[in-house]
Amino acid sequence: MVHQSGHPRPHTSTRFSVPVDAALRDAGWRPGRWEMEQAEEWADILGTHITPAGHRLSVFPAAVEAWAEFGGLRITAPGPGRQIAPAALRIDPTAGLHHARTLADLGRSLETELSPLGEEGEGQAVLAIDSEGRVYSVDHTGDWYLGPDIDQALKTLITGLEPARLTSP
Repeated sequence: MVHQSGHPRPHTSTRFSVPVDAALRDAGWRPGRWEMEQAEEWADILGTHITPAGHRLSVFPAAVEAWAEFGGLRITAPGPGRQIAPAALRIDPTAGLHHARTLADLGRSLETELSPLGEEGEGQAVLAIDSEGRVYSVDHTGDWYLGPDIDQALKTLITGLEPARLTSP
């Protein structure tokens, strides 16, 4: 398979569908990617951050693992989306630094802890992961469930599947 740039594309993995795999590889992901040093830096930043109102962000293994594998990637969907228009994604938990209270409130309502994962678009939504690895998006229209794990969440976001609404604004 040849990429639009004319360079051969490595064979896709079976972990993701072709469009999701292509979008991830175009962003710099590869199977086995593990940037633990960066993930630990983020864990330190988030673990010590306290908002002016005293809210803290949660850090736990599921979040650190997602940051290690996908952190730093800017992912652009390869097409228009199946049900909704997909937004560009940036996997960087510091995008959620100013959402500590929002994530804590949603975590309480879901009876779990949430940690920031990144953002959709230019801050239109904050992405979050819970201690079980489930992924959510929070925007001005409400809270959304993206999937039971990072793989399904990426599929939902990159292919433009309609996520499940958790709350109304």
